[in-house]
Amino acid sequence: MSGETPGAQPSGSGPPQQARDPHGDAPQPGTEGPEAEDDKEEEHDRPQDAWSARRDLVDHSPKAMGVGSNSRFGGSLVAGDQHGVSGGLVAGDVIMGSKTEVVYQFGISASSHASGEVPQSTLDRLAPLFVTDESAFEDLVTRLRTERVVVLAGPHFTGRRTAALMLLHRLQASPVRILVRDTSPAKLVQQLGDKEHRAKGYVLCDLTTRRDEPLREPHLFAARDQLAKEDAYLVITVRPTAELEDITPVAWQPPDADDVLKAHLRELTDEATTRRLLALPAVTDFLGRDHQLREVAAFAKRLKQYADGEVGEAEVAAFSLFSLESQVLEWFEEDEERVPLRDKAFLVALAAFDGGPYALTAELSDLLYAFFQKTENSGLHPQVPVFGTHIGKRLQLARAELYQEEENTEWGPVLQSKAAFLDDRVSLVLLREVWTGHPSARPALVDWLQRLAGDGRPLVRTRAASTVAVLAYADLPSTMALIVEPWADSRLFRHRLVAVNALTLAHLLDAPNIPRILDDWCGTETEEVGRRWVAIRAYGLIGAEQPKRTLAALRAAIRKEYDGLDEEDGPDELMVGQLAQSVELLLLSPARDQVLAELLAKLDDDRPAHDLALGGFLNACARTRDGERFGRPLLLDWYATTADRRDPAADGITRLWRTALDDRDHTRDALRTLGIWVHTADRDQATEWALASLLRALVTTAAEHQRLSHLLRTLHGEDGAASPDVAVRLLTVLPDPDTAHPSLQPTL
Repeated sequence: MSGETPGAQPSGSGPPQQARDPHGDAPQPGTEGPEAEDDKEEEHDRPQDAWSARRDLVDHSPKAMGVGSNSRFGGSLVAGDQHGVSGGLVAGDVIMGSKTEVVYQFGISASSHASGEVPQSTLDRLAPLFVTDESAFEDLVTRLRTERVVVLAGPHFTGRRTAALMLLHRLQASPVRILVRDTSPAKLVQQLGDKEHRAKGYVLCDLTTRRDEPLREPHLFAARDQLAKEDAYLVITVRPTAELEDITPVAWQPPDADDVLKAHLRELTDEATTRRLLALPAVTDFLGRDHQLREVAAFAKRLKQYADGEVGEAEVAAFSLFSLESQVLEWFEEDEERVPLRDKAFLVALAAFDGGPYALTAELSDLLYAFFQKTENSGLHPQVPVFGTHIGKRLQLARAELYQEEENTEWGPVLQSKAAFLDDRVSLVLLREVWTGHPSARPALVDWLQRLAGDGRPLVRTRAASTVAVLAYADLPSTMALIVEPWADSRLFRHRLVAVNALTLAHLLDAPNIPRILDDWCGTETEEVGRRWVAIRAYGLIGAEQPKRTLAALRAAIRKEYDGLDEEDGPDELMVGQLAQSVELLLLSPARDQVLAELLAKLDDDRPAHDLALGGFLNACARTRDGERFGRPLLLDWYATTADRRDPAADGITRLWRTALDDRDHTRDALRTLGIWVHTADRDQATEWALASLLRALVTTAAEHQRLSHLLRTLHGEDGAASPDVAVRLLTVLPDPDTAHPSLQPTL
């Protein structure tokens, strides 16, 4: 094998790749495509080591996937590593089951506010269900009675329309007429003066305003005069971002969901039944989510069905997820006026970058928007407006929030403005829906994800992988063929690493057949080196589930590197190094005891198994808590803990150390690592005590004493300084060589 095998770009190195293209143009026929880009970038592409790549994966994966808290993820729980968050979300509740065919309708949708008279029976039915702060609402009734027109501002589905109807109902302004939604401010008086459709009360939901045509105070004065002539009243509802001039709207505060649910249940059932239903665990879970009032009302009807024996507990428990699915369906079914294509692209990008920096999400959503435009009309040059987006409006549509939180980077934590869905299940449901429910979006999504995989930012590449993991669960064959396999076959390290992460996260989501894919790829011939590389790296991340099987596969892979070599040739160092890094991750995983025992059992089988065990072991010895240069060594901590308990693992660690020190190919690396541990011991007393215990155990012969004493006597301090004081103290703990058992002299 040649040494040209590529790998992943170092964490955070280099500028963002291609994602800065303002138009996000896909390669045109006859122009440079992905392979040409690969040629340009390959000479700068270097493999990122498995440990730092794992850290990036933990740091930047969506919280909803719970990577850092998932014990199945090899290495994520090792030695006090506290990265990752467990949100209590079981992904299987969201994307693992078959997609429901049930679509709940929640009454009047955003697009159904047509004009017409509201029947009195409807008003009478809504009245007992209406929940509000009575004192504040009565003040609003008084204001409407005095001023004849009130403007209510608030987001969609917060009860604004019901509040408007109830204001008129309290004033006994009947009949009530709904005015057409696209009534402009200039035509408001004309609508109120229509003699054929006179009413005592009027409601105008979501008044259409623009920057060049805002709702002005003179419009309200004219409307008030017209209403006074007819002894009528008007309530206008607007979004918080509506264009208003010299007008201060009343900010509508929606009632609490639990109060609304209680009101509906009391109306639908009796007090005792209401109390019983509210005590159900499914109700507690539902109210703990971010549900709109229309969904709360629909849930009350479902609970009534449960109380009547028409549905079971499973249907009640599933209602929260079903309502979420209905919201996602609604977003993508709405026309361009209600939810423009650019907003749909933002929803998809937010699903991929949920909980990530808002500016990054917005930047990459415009890139996706450009790809969507090309899908809709390939003859047009994509147009992405530079300005004009409103953060608040976007987040309201997405039912998301903006907040401040630190983001881990290679330079340390950095405070960022982040955006996240209020319901942490949305991203999984939305990505599944886009991939399986809207196949026409696939070409744009594939182009977008390919672009993200080449980005210079670790967060972007990780989110590309997490997105593909969800798609892989939803449709494994298509996702593998369109995305994962091209990444694995790429000549670029960074693309292959994204494939590693995608397969790893897909496995954590319980996507089918991932171990089988890795087994097949790891056993491929040398011409499919990319897939072998991906499988080997993925084994280090998920192999802790079945350490014996995983290590057997890794040993088989390294034997292929040694097969057919004569004494002058050596195995491909890059691939051998990747195999050792996977063993390193396994030794630092929750399955480390099993991994250690398996390595020791096969240590002397042959040279490949021997080198694999020692290479992985010495790599693991170099890792420290929190990644600090002189942080406490993780393997030394493990040794100290097991030695105190007289655990067999302590003897196993000692055996590997003695073997490495006595092996001509590994002695230099082993001594270098011990020297670093001595420098760490000079800064940390706990490390000194642990190292002293280990050094005593390592001396069983005069030769071993000679090697270690030579290291301690000749070790220099930092920056050419004298030998550290701790080296002198450690010399005193070495056993007397005269009492050590005789042995062959090892090579220094």
